[in-house]
Amino acid sequence: MATDLYDLTVPSLLRGLSAMSAFLAKAEGWAAETGTDPGDLLTARLYPDMAPLSAQIQRASDSAKGAAVRIGGIENVAMADEEVTFADLQARIARTVAFLEAVPADAMNGQEARPVTLVTPGRSVAFTGIGFALEFVLPNFYFHLTTAYAILRMKGVPLGKLDYLGAA
Repeated sequence: MATDLYDLTVPSLLRGLSAMSAFLAKAEGWAAETGTDPGDLLTARLYPDMAPLSAQIQRASDSAKGAAVRIGGIENVAMADEEVTFADLQARIARTVAFLEAVPADAMNGQEARPVTLVTPGRSVAFTGIGFALEFVLPNFYFHLTTAYAILRMKGVPLGKLDYLGAA
């Protein structure tokens, strides 16, 4: 029986990207209201060895695109990691959403056994299509979404659980 990998991943990724966009907009507005330097938010980290807010958004974007690229065989749209403003990050999120919205469901559905190899510096990990979706894409995406949210909360941005869930 084929798995609807598109329905398992893309709607959740789109919801998360929408929530991320909304809480970034809220953070930008809060920074303007309080006189907080936006750069202090964009370069903030939870811990010195962790990536800053801007990189959390970039990695969430990459993870979302990677689902369609690796599971569905969709050609990737390269996005350089050059975002340094809220507007830059919003544009990246919008490009990622447009990319995902253009993915045909039938490219991903039924690809549960498709071999997927994730190559990172120093190692290579083999997955099946469904394993990649459930064991890497979704956990990795939500890690970066959660970390971006946590960075903004740590800096004082008044976000709540509904902002994270995309329901605010």
